[in-house]
Amino acid sequence: MSLEKPDLAGKTAFVTGTTRGIGKAIALALAEQGCNVVSTGKTTEEDDYGEERDLEGTIEQTAWEVEDRGAEALAVRLNVRDEENVRAAAEEAIDRFGEVNIVINNASAIQLATVEDLPPNRFDLLTDVNVRGTYLTSRAFADHLKGVEESWILTNAPPIATDRSPGQAPYAWSKMGMTFVTLSLAGELASHDVGCNTFWPVTAIDTRATRYFGLGTEDDWRTPEIVSDTVLEVLRRDPAEFTGNALYDEEFLREAGVEDFSNYNLTPGDPAPTSAGMFGSGYERSE
Repeated sequence: MSLEKPDLAGKTAFVTGTTRGIGKAIALALAEQGCNVVSTGKTTEEDDYGEERDLEGTIEQTAWEVEDRGAEALAVRLNVRDEENVRAAAEEAIDRFGEVNIVINNASAIQLATVEDLPPNRFDLLTDVNVRGTYLTSRAFADHLKGVEESWILTNAPPIATDRSPGQAPYAWSKMGMTFVTLSLAGELASHDVGCNTFWPVTAIDTRATRYFGLGTEDDWRTPEIVSDTVLEVLRRDPAEFTGNALYDEEFLREAGVEDFSNYNLTPGDPAPTSAGMFGSGYERSE
């Protein structure tokens, strides 16, 4: 069964961390449904890369691909840790499109290390990018979203769980912080019908971070499209009713009627990937 996709014509989404991976897949999936996209991140065409670029993709490249799909786009350089930068980016997005309907907290930093091995400054980075970034971005749009029909705050973060694998505590803490912020907002904004939910893949997703940290093999990974399809399925719902949920992608899509997940494998038709665990999915190392 193929998923029914939402009609997002005339709506605008502000997505953090769109230069590559999951964030870019979400941005392009939204554009294919007619949604305008504010493409944000730290990597831009204006950067001086010298002879070669360490990371593929820029916010402008994603914006161009959004426009190729018939939607409008705005590329905004964004450091989610910087309060003034986030506030200014939100204002620029609203000024450009009149209103923003969807805010997606995707930008994230990842570092898998034990408490003993992780330097304090890296712990601070995980907290600042993941928790503070989600807080600042959501806060910058919260009041605006109260006056927008069918508005959403969606965050790429896992359901809360108390069991943790050794060597993941700092990263796990920061991702759970993203979830706590989002689910708290579900209560705070419930009277204004703003849908606040989190989404998380049950398998590793093929991204640069997955490859960099050696999280499994290609046989274990799925494409970012399973995550973008999860976001689209959320956006088919009524935000006044569908809020405060922490979703696993496969479970949610299965409930929506998807039975065959092989199309999300790196090679369609391959055996289904095995679960990579709660924190096995790949994210931008820092956006």
